[in-house]
Amino acid sequence: MQHVYVFEFNLSITRMRHVDTFTRLLIQVAFFTAASSESFCQNNTQIRGFVDAGTVFRDGRFAFNLGEQDLFITSDLSDRFSFLGESVFKYNIDSETRFSVSIERVVLKYNYKGNHNALLGKHHTPINYWNDTYHHGRVFFPTISRPMIFSSVLFPLHTTGISLQGLNLGKLKFGYDFMIGNGIGSTDLWDNNNNKSVTLAMHIKPRTGMRLGMSYYHDVLSKGVDPHHGQVIHHNLTEQLVTASVANFGDKLELLVESTMMLTKGDSIPMQSALFTYAYAGYKITDKIIPYIRIDNLMYPDDHETEGSILETKQNTYYLAGLRYQINYLAVVKIEYQRQYTGSNLLGNAITTQFAIGF
Repeated sequence: MQHVYVFEFNLSITRMRHVDTFTRLLIQVAFFTAASSESFCQNNTQIRGFVDAGTVFRDGRFAFNLGEQDLFITSDLSDRFSFLGESVFKYNIDSETRFSVSIERVVLKYNYKGNHNALLGKHHTPINYWNDTYHHGRVFFPTISRPMIFSSVLFPLHTTGISLQGLNLGKLKFGYDFMIGNGIGSTDLWDNNNNKSVTLAMHIKPRTGMRLGMSYYHDVLSKGVDPHHGQVIHHNLTEQLVTASVANFGDKLELLVESTMMLTKGDSIPMQSALFTYAYAGYKITDKIIPYIRIDNLMYPDDHETEGSILETKQNTYYLAGLRYQINYLAVVKIEYQRQYTGSNLLGNAITTQFAIGF
């Protein structure tokens, strides 16, 4: 059984003059909640934290780096209502303090029947296995970083809206998600147009450790939206994503393959397609030592208007080989060699390490 430790802080927030008001308020609320252990017992509230740091050697230079600090809160409010919140503190060069806080998930869940739930708030869009399974705690990632598809302007990492969900239904443990929410070009407070994004995902679990899934995503983006700060969409776009995934994490072999077909159509441009695929494989030599590899391949037209500066050429390929040392369930060390190509041209290579923990 894993143990969760409740921690208390005595911190003078008023002395943190260089922290903006919103960040200060968030920290106050988090620390006040953490200190109220009596309320924890009544509401079955748990707070977990995750953090990672590492090194990188690239272009003849060596450096240390700091990853993200993740605050993960869950609470059973009643037999049917529960809450999940996730906030990330990370380096941000555009911030006055060089650090910023982002609200990654705020979800209120209502269990209305058996394994069927209704969820309201900001979600990780259940578009593929990775985004549906791993949160921002790098200690659980099989590799140091996420696949390349997550850097795409048009990949819907989050959706603010409402969803219906079913889990572990029948002998095949069938699961489904039906979500309606604000689109990619929207904020957590307001949609950029009258169209809502729609996500439909389903999966089965034929045996322990295996999950087979498919999903469909539809969205309409208005001209001029800036989903990733600095990469403006220049046309009104209709976007469709179709994803298939195979995951098998057995006693020895770890395998995860996902492929996403992106279809986009603009006011003055014809239908265009792009294909994003990655494959991960790892093998447990022992319970603690797992060597692994991952290959990412992104294929798209040379003039793929929707992707701007992120996808400028016809094909990007990313190779990595690594070793994961599982100290225990909440402490992991990883080392990777990474190599990236644009077409046949070597874009760069690097050796990176990461130490990730949960507490």
